[in-house]
Amino acid sequence: MAMAEISRRRFVEALGAAGAVSAFALTGCGSQRASEGGSAAAGGTADTITFAQGADPRGLDPAYVDDGESAKIMCNIYDTLLRYDTETCDIVPGLSDLPEISDDGLTYTFKLHEGVKFHDGTDCNADAVKQNIDRQLEPNRTEDMPYASFVYGSEDTNSGVESVEAPDDTTVVITLRAASTPFIKNMAMALAAPVVAPSAYADGANSNEKPIGSGPYKFVSWSKGENVVLEANEDYWDEEHKPQTKNVIFRFIAENSSRVTALNNGEVDIIDGIDASVVPTITDAGNELFDEDGMNINYMAFRNDEGQFTDVAARKAFCQAVNVGEMVKSLYGDYATPANSVMPIWMAPYDEDIVQTAYDPDAAKAAFADLGITSCTMLTYTNPRPYNSIGGQPLAEAIQGYLADAGVDMEIVSYDWTTYQTKVETDKFDVCLYGWTGDNGDPDNFMNLLADTNVSMNVGRYNNDEYKALIAEGLATEEGEDRDAIYKQCEQMVADEMPWMLISHSKNLAGYSPKVQGFFYHPTGVVHLEGVTKTA
Repeated sequence: MAMAEISRRRFVEALGAAGAVSAFALTGCGSQRASEGGSAAAGGTADTITFAQGADPRGLDPAYVDDGESAKIMCNIYDTLLRYDTETCDIVPGLSDLPEISDDGLTYTFKLHEGVKFHDGTDCNADAVKQNIDRQLEPNRTEDMPYASFVYGSEDTNSGVESVEAPDDTTVVITLRAASTPFIKNMAMALAAPVVAPSAYADGANSNEKPIGSGPYKFVSWSKGENVVLEANEDYWDEEHKPQTKNVIFRFIAENSSRVTALNNGEVDIIDGIDASVVPTITDAGNELFDEDGMNINYMAFRNDEGQFTDVAARKAFCQAVNVGEMVKSLYGDYATPANSVMPIWMAPYDEDIVQTAYDPDAAKAAFADLGITSCTMLTYTNPRPYNSIGGQPLAEAIQGYLADAGVDMEIVSYDWTTYQTKVETDKFDVCLYGWTGDNGDPDNFMNLLADTNVSMNVGRYNNDEYKALIAEGLATEEGEDRDAIYKQCEQMVADEMPWMLISHSKNLAGYSPKVQGFFYHPTGVVHLEGVTKTA
């Protein structure tokens, strides 16, 4: 990426303060958007938009899932206290106005809009917000709430939410254990933060399969392996974001080529999870390509707590064996860039001077021989991911080839994405492929992964007290050069310790029919469809 582009795309503080209100906000990536279709009705407007993605959601309650397939659907069903602007990571009001924040940065007071209803007619009020957060705080949170500690913190780390109060129907007061710069951004995230109707999970109700929110679309049905059907919430409280299309269908089509065929045949209107090889097929058929730098990282995690690569010398040998730049160009073409940083290159505080382990096949082969490493096991997934459009199998096989040249036989064990997320927690392995799409545009959202105690976040089980101390310091430090310097130290530790082998940052790619107006693939990897229309 050209340096002028890097400069243009760096995140900046973009949200002002009014009166006692203070907040942090970031500009997101880019401004590409399908042409606005305000007068599309001249030829008639279709009543259904169909979006095809590569896999089923893991579930539809944001407290119990941690994947993009789930998030893309849920962000259309639920509201959050705050939201990101349509095309950026700027923080704007949601269910609440921007909060009042105490001088010590510990107390956030949110004023909710009056009269908001959940889809079942129950009140979306302060008590409902309190219940949603309380169920994800210790000691209430359960092990199957993967994002809870990430968003709301924990007692062990003396971070996050200490208490939530609802003094009246429209007031929520959240008190933190320690000041947290990214907390306000967390309140707009698509996972853990959305407000679910308490009736959806009370008395044994299955909120994961029968969600109830207050968002622009209502849940209708979920046919496993086929689709999720949503219908417009005609009584949606937010006039600015009222749904423009009556029905939204999320179809699940595992194969990239099959999704492309469905788009070109007019069976679906929008697809994601596409790779460079199918772009000409999409555009030659007269469809449009959404092409925007993503907020993501594609990486391979070493198992840091057991197996062949607990020692940094072994991890270094592995990294020396793989020509990452060559591999990324071969697999992704112009739609991904080799990663020199955990964070995307356009996102502050990226440090161009940090150097990852260089490709050195001779040194790798010698080191593996000295260490006595002749074999290892890799777990991978088969589905395309937002950070890896080709899916895990081709990437695993490319790495396998480099390892073979270095004298190491790497066994690949593959699973579909839903099964895979369980296997990386339960099965033994030496390395695994994984990735991350940023939730909120804050550097902590990337760097904190390696300090998290939740395996679904920190699949390599990296555990370094010095690193965790830096993360805690970064959380409490205000935006600016001092905070940037902390995360640069974190980046340098990753380069030195190599808990991950960094691979690439991918572009957000989506194909869509020229009949579609108003579509935008958000930097956080979700798709808000309430403003999307299609000419009939």
